[in-house]
Amino acid sequence: MSTPVIPERKPKLTAGRLGTYAGAIAIALWIVIPIFFVFSMAFTTQETVRSYPKGFLPFIPFSTDTMEFFLSSDGVAEGLINSLIVAVITLVLSTALAAPAGYAISRYLFPGRDLFRLSILAVRAFPVVVLSIPLAVLFLRIGLFDSILSLALMHTALTLPTTVLVIASVFASVPYELEEAGQVFGASPFQAFRYIVLPLVLPGIAASSVFTFVLSWNEVFAASVLTLENRTLPALLLTRLSSSSDAFQFAGGFFLMVPSLIFMFFIRKYLFNMWGQVSK
Repeated sequence: MSTPVIPERKPKLTAGRLGTYAGAIAIALWIVIPIFFVFSMAFTTQETVRSYPKGFLPFIPFSTDTMEFFLSSDGVAEGLINSLIVAVITLVLSTALAAPAGYAISRYLFPGRDLFRLSILAVRAFPVVVLSIPLAVLFLRIGLFDSILSLALMHTALTLPTTVLVIASVFASVPYELEEAGQVFGASPFQAFRYIVLPLVLPGIAASSVFTFVLSWNEVFAASVLTLENRTLPALLLTRLSSSSDAFQFAGGFFLMVPSLIFMFFIRKYLFNMWGQVSK
């Protein structure tokens, strides 16, 4: 006797569900429309950027004139390179320091562990100026002012609390019993970590590294205080904001958004894996 097939019930489209969909669409449009506008203005002619009113498809005619103008502007290429170098150094330093700290917080019980977590998080409560000004004086005294290394150290200090807490939550999502099971079958503690825990936490660490890169890439205040000649792209755009043309500003906004969008696109599966592990 065949089993009867029970048809699936489609969810009813209630007023609450309609409101949820409408809110989600509104939030998506609130985010997407400005991004679309910046991208379209970056890939059209400078005359179209200056024209008013704008058309519904402002990137017509499509042109690289605005981007060429921006890239050929004085200091832009150097600012791009400086931003990349600082963000990469920050990513490496922050991840290298946060990984063992996060593992220790998630795996070991020691006196003051909760206070240590709170003290890490409290660093983010201080305004950037509280850290930037004393560090600027210190870097002047030791000869590191206006250098890539000094700015990378500053960005590491700013991003480290978030990186430590995120990586600690990722390690906490992996049951310690897995490590114990590996040691029962003859693995050393290091081998259990290397072959069991590390593959599971790599997506979360990768996601945390991406956030660190984006935070460093978009940071502007410390970069403005700690650099004069070796400015990053956000600091350079800030200093020229009042005197630059609309074409320069739109193209600069495009370059500030692109790394974040590209990294988020390629890392999305790791983000989903991390959220899936944490939610278990």
